[in-house]
Amino acid sequence: MSAQELGVVEENGARRDAQDKGLDRLVALGRALSDPIRVRMLSMMAEGRSCCDFSDSGVPAEEGEEGICVCEFEEHFSMGQSKVSYHVRKLKDAGLVKEERRGKWAFYSLDREAASGLLGEAADRLLSAPEKQGAGDGCC
Repeated sequence: MSAQELGVVEENGARRDAQDKGLDRLVALGRALSDPIRVRMLSMMAEGRSCCDFSDSGVPAEEGEEGICVCEFEEHFSMGQSKVSYHVRKLKDAGLVKEERRGKWAFYSLDREAASGLLGEAADRLLSAPEKQGAGDGCC
C-alpha cells in the first residue's frame, strides 16, 4: 500500500497527514496575505465602495451596493485586468472574498464572517497550548 493510499503525503520534504484540511486553509490564508497588494485590496473591500464614478461606464452599481469592480482595482493599482484577477483569485482561494455577478460585471467584497473564522482558526492553531497540539507526537 502506498503512502498516498494511507493519506500521507510529502510537502517540501516533510510528511504530513493529507486529512488536515485546517492546515490547507491556513496555508491559503498565508499565501493570500503574503502580498501587500492583496492586503491593500482587502482593506479597500473592508472600507466599502470606492470613489469610482460609474455613471458613464455602464457598470451596474447602485448606491449602497456592496463590492468593488475589477476596474476599480485596475485604476487604483495601475495594473491590468489579468494581474488584478490573479490577486483576487488568491483572495477567493483563501475564502476571504465573496463575488457577486451583475450582468457581465463581477463585484468583490470582504467576507467578514469567513475572514474572522480563518483568523481565529490561525490564532487557535498558533497560540494554543503545546499539549493541545499533537500531544504524544514524538516531538521534543
